[in-house]
Amino acid sequence: MTLEATVSIGWVNTVIAAAQRLSVDEGTLLTTARIPEAAGTRERWPIDDITRLWHAAERCTGDPGFGLKVGAEFTPMSISGVGFALQSAATLREAIVMVQRFQRLISDGGRFQILAGHSATWLVYHPRQGKLAFSPHQIEAVLAAVVGFASWVTGTRMQPSRVQFSQPRLGPLAGYRSVFNCPVEFEQAFSGVLVDNAILDQPLPQADPELAQVHERYTTARLAALSIKSASVPELRRWLAARIGPALPRRADVAEALGISERTLARRLREQQQTFDALLDDVRREKALQAVADTTTTLPEIAEALGFAETSTFYRAFRRWTGSPPVRWRKVMLR
Repeated sequence: MTLEATVSIGWVNTVIAAAQRLSVDEGTLLTTARIPEAAGTRERWPIDDITRLWHAAERCTGDPGFGLKVGAEFTPMSISGVGFALQSAATLREAIVMVQRFQRLISDGGRFQILAGHSATWLVYHPRQGKLAFSPHQIEAVLAAVVGFASWVTGTRMQPSRVQFSQPRLGPLAGYRSVFNCPVEFEQAFSGVLVDNAILDQPLPQADPELAQVHERYTTARLAALSIKSASVPELRRWLAARIGPALPRRADVAEALGISERTLARRLREQQQTFDALLDDVRREKALQAVADTTTTLPEIAEALGFAETSTFYRAFRRWTGSPPVRWRKVMLR
């Protein structure tokens, strides 16, 4: 995982391309979403940016089936290396397990859960949104992409047993039936696709064990590289700054968010000439300087907001950071 959810540019481009096919140009879409055109050069987007893109596409196209169209047109080419690895899997079930492993290379704005039954298996999607609430079109696109990918990789149109959404219906029911080719229900306990086990376990026509190993090694290396990048000091600093409060974030919290051990986190920070305690202390210092400069907040309130058990402890830390107590520092700043 990453500390903050992000999405690959491949998935972003899939959304933009779908809007263009509905006569909405990229410039208009980005302007409506309040995203600079230079964002197109980034390898990954913060999840809130693509959420803004989805909401903009919803407004610009006026199409209640936009999410379904995005998902239905999804192909392995949309996710490059991951897609090639999935195509080489022995079965559709194996491909889905690989999606679980490599999901964050596409987007860590959600995860798939496999609920296996005697005759059929649920593929449940759990979204991981940021500060902005997901557009319901995002959820519809993901489930439509599951069915579209399965049809692509098996060479036949996939027919799930059932599809359901936790959200209300957006467009005509006929549009859902056209995409999913099965009964679709809404406002259910979860969003997911129910697939017969016989379909999941049928050998895929492009299965190639040797090629699958090559793609898996490549994809695993990409995932490892992304994990290392996710433990960068700038990202950790932003994450800590957003979570410092009366209860301070712990080293274990960061390691759990990244899906790594505390020892691995310490090693990656050490490689960047940093430690967790020093980084946390520096972030608290920056927030303290900003807060003390604001005369509308009392010093005891600042101490509590920064996780200090006692105001006197905050005073000592502030003197260590600046060489003077916070009262004197505030007076100097007001001159």
